[in-house]
Amino acid sequence: MRGLENKAVIVTGGASGIGRAICRRLGEEGCVVGIFDLNGEGAETVAGEIRAAGGKAGAYACDVSDYDAVAGAVAAFEGDTGPVGGLVNNAGWDIAMPFLDSDLALWQKVIAINMYGPLNLCHVVLKGMAERGSGRVVNISSDAGRVGSSGEAVYAACKGGLIAFSKTMSRELARKGIVLNTICPGPTNTPLLAGQGEKLIAALEKAVPMRRVAEPEDYPGLVAFFLSDDAGYITGQTISVSGGLTMHG
Repeated sequence: MRGLENKAVIVTGGASGIGRAICRRLGEEGCVVGIFDLNGEGAETVAGEIRAAGGKAGAYACDVSDYDAVAGAVAAFEGDTGPVGGLVNNAGWDIAMPFLDSDLALWQKVIAINMYGPLNLCHVVLKGMAERGSGRVVNISSDAGRVGSSGEAVYAACKGGLIAFSKTMSRELARKGIVLNTICPGPTNTPLLAGQGEKLIAALEKAVPMRRVAEPEDYPGLVAFFLSDDAGYITGQTISVSGGLTMHG
């Protein structure tokens, strides 16, 4: 896609799952990929895979819920590659349970990762993008943030908040040459879903019109598009990738 060659792009939560698939695709597209993950060893493994395939990537151990850690990791990445041209806020975490069975400690962790994480990255990265007059941000939300999800009340609240935040920043930064868009995955074949049991997965497969849950590889193409010059006139949009489970018009 146009405009991705040598673009410096940060991907949070890039050591596994959807994030790993996104990093690998961006490496194939010619981006210089900064893999931010609490699991530094896993991030380095993915970076090595990208380099082995002829791409350019580096690993940066980072707790996205820690503002100072984010600022330090971004500074290190820009010191290695130059200014950030793209940001993919993908890192996320949850434990599914009824809200009335949850506690404050769980709420705080879910909010710290899923809400403060993207806020921290955007606050650090968008300042430089605004000064340079260009930038692309892709926020990975969830269909839980659009339609709700039983057992994921706080997670859904964070993901709904991320959608609203993306739209607001799209308005604030449009004249600065920055576009922000949001992708909402549906049920996806990741360790988080696998932990919910085969009965739930079978029910989801039956509910999805395409009769399967998503694979991590179902998302990177749209991420790459939103980061590219081909999407330069698209901002503030929210798109579900769910095999038709959710349809918005």
